[in-house]
Amino acid sequence: MDKQKILIVDDDQNICELLRMYLDKDGYDTAIAGDGEQALGLVNTYVPDLIMLDIMMPKLDGWQVCRQVRKTSEVPIIMLTAKGEVFDKILGLELGADDYISKPFDTKEVLARIKAVLRRSSEKNKNAVKEVRFDKLVINLTNYELTVDGKQIDTPPKELELIYHLASNPNRVYTRDQLLDEVWGFDYYGDSRTVDVHVKRLREKLENVSPKWSLKTVWGVGYKFEVK
Repeated sequence: MDKQKILIVDDDQNICELLRMYLDKDGYDTAIAGDGEQALGLVNTYVPDLIMLDIMMPKLDGWQVCRQVRKTSEVPIIMLTAKGEVFDKILGLELGADDYISKPFDTKEVLARIKAVLRRSSEKNKNAVKEVRFDKLVINLTNYELTVDGKQIDTPPKELELIYHLASNPNRVYTRDQLLDEVWGFDYYGDSRTVDVHVKRLREKLENVSPKWSLKTVWGVGYKFEVK
């Protein structure tokens, strides 16, 4: 089973390393960002299962990062702050944060909060409709329906799973082997050209539908769902 990924965002390197040490020890995969801009980049490339987000940071503060993340993602966010005002807690929750921890914190409490938030998120996702929407495009994995410019398009299950996987992580580049592992499964030992064939068929259905997104080939690497 893959480790759950946690993005730690704080401009205090000591806090980042302390959290990383305890989280790694508890079996999580971790990444660190020292400011808000770096954090937003890692949200797309690292694709965390949970974000621990400090409020007072250079470049972009935690409020701004939370607001930007919530435009495209429902990833759980736990806010970290040295400030304990009720106003901060209310604002964080209104922006879409899932929980709130004040500094200085007890690491055992942090681990317990993380587990609780991830558990709630997992339960919510079980009941959620799996659907992504972009301009003139709706990919619904719950009903296995692809709608292009208002018309439902007959699409084989694996093609739909492939475009859903790519579109759920916009602008992230995947190698063919990664797509075989993550869409076809680890038990698939076929030719990586299988991916190329499926992408070719999807392109026939999606080409020139919208100028706002496209299914792109990244030469020498693989594919991505590019959002402009």
